[in-house]
Amino acid sequence: MRPEGEITRGTTSPSRLRRVDRWITQAQRAVLRASERPLLVDLGFGASPVTTVELYRRVRVVAPDAQVVGLEIDQERVAAARRRLAALRAAGDELAGLSFRPGGFELPVAPRPALVRAFNVLRQYQEEQAWAAWSRLRAGLAAGGVLIEGTCDEIGRRAVWVTLPATAGAAPAGGGRAAALITFSARLASMERPSDLAERLPKTLIHRNVPGEPVHAFLRDFDRAWDRAAPYSAFGPRQRWLAAVASLADGWPVLRYPPYGGRARWRLGEVTLPWAALAPAGRAGRK
Repeated sequence: MRPEGEITRGTTSPSRLRRVDRWITQAQRAVLRASERPLLVDLGFGASPVTTVELYRRVRVVAPDAQVVGLEIDQERVAAARRRLAALRAAGDELAGLSFRPGGFELPVAPRPALVRAFNVLRQYQEEQAWAAWSRLRAGLAAGGVLIEGTCDEIGRRAVWVTLPATAGAAPAGGGRAAALITFSARLASMERPSDLAERLPKTLIHRNVPGEPVHAFLRDFDRAWDRAAPYSAFGPRQRWLAAVASLADGWPVLRYPPYGGRARWRLGEVTLPWAALAPAGRAGRK
């Protein structure tokens, strides 16, 4: 069966996905530890397997028995990744539980994955196709699993991602689904204004940054909070960011407590809100 989806440009680089990997290993630690051998999928790993290998190494620190599978539609990329993995193992790096195989949105793995990371994959799709991909991927998750889908710049300084729970049919027995979230993350020293992150919005929002849409109002208010926090810049961009986020939280449902929010995460250049707060007008219930 032909993998579902389209071949991406495949561009990637070492440490490009370090921000979202930090979110996975810290904020999603409960998901990683919910089963003995959690399976993670890196969907669309690109022309090089480097970020999949990095995900594996980072996740194994907090979940030593985790399995990681890199999926790609392009068969040549899969073959190249397998050759690279073989070379690493021949050099003495065991990398047990890491593998690469052909696949797309259908997630041809077993068991169902606890977590799917799909980064810089959906930008080339139309908005409606991105919504459909979300639904398809979430339906393939294990009970209690999450889809983390987003975009970052070429060297990982700026990123925006959503954390979406498995669909209702895959909800864990005896428990409800986790809330859907959206996270903005930046290397503060390289950021001029919070709205610089607009170019990294997920495909379901990138064309909605216009007056009348919640995401436009949010970024406008974030810039205003940033301007009010200008005096804190004397103490560095991190202090200015902390002051701006605290001010923003007075008018927006910024998450204030661990594991998703609070000053410890804000200091990393992150801010997270419920997805429903920024969802496109008329589609807040669709996530």
